[in-house]
Amino acid sequence: MRALFLAILLLVTLPFAAFAVQPDEVLDNAALEARARQISQKLRCPVCQGENIDESNAAISRDLRLYVRERLVAGDSDTEVIDAVVSRFGEFVLFEPRARGGNLLLWLAGPLMALVALLVAWRFLRGRAGLQSPPSDLSDAEKDRLRQIMRD
Repeated sequence: MRALFLAILLLVTLPFAAFAVQPDEVLDNAALEARARQISQKLRCPVCQGENIDESNAAISRDLRLYVRERLVAGDSDTEVIDAVVSRFGEFVLFEPRARGGNLLLWLAGPLMALVALLVAWRFLRGRAGLQSPPSDLSDAEKDRLRQIMRD
C-alpha cells in the first residue's frame, strides 16, 4: 500500500519538477547555478510574457538563460547581469520594474487612486449625514389629522 501511495505521489508531482532549464545549460559551480536560477526567475520571457525565463521553453528564453550564465561565469554581479539584460530588452523583461522614470507613475498610481477613492467616499458619507435631520414633534394640526385618520 505504501509503495502504491509513493508511486501516485511521484506521478502527481512529476510535472512540477519539469523546468525549462536543459541539462546542458546547468553550470558546474553550484553557487553560480543558484545565482543564475535566482536571476532567471526575476526576468520575464519576451515571448511568453507570463512566465519567467527559467520556466519558459521559448528559444529566446534559452538564449537569455545562457547569456545570464555567461555573464556570471565572466564575474559579473547579479545587478550587472540584470542591467545588461535590461539594456538589451528594456524594462519590460523585469517582473518588478524599477520605481524610477516613467515607471514611477505606475508605482504611484495605485496608492494615489486608493487615496482618491477614500476621499470621495468620505465626502459622500459626510454629505449624506448632513442631509438627515432629526425627526421633529408633530404640530397640533398634524396630531388632530392623525387622530382623525386613525378613527376612520
